[in-house]
Amino acid sequence: MAQHTPARTRICPECDGFPAVAIDTGALLDDGTRATLKVICRRCRGTGSTRTVPAPVVQREHA
Repeated sequence: MAQHTPARTRICPECDGFPAVAIDTGALLDDGTRATLKVICRRCRGTGSTRTVPAPVVQREHA
């Protein structure tokens, strides 16, 4: 029986397919849980795939 090759997905080169992470701040909230920050990949906008349009580049003026 023939084996089919699965379609290759286009994984974001910046986040390597892990578009959202939770970073522990080390602080505790009032209810005893840890305070975390959720960070998403700016290039793929949290999808993990390169099929989306890249985020616009912000240019700053120098004074």
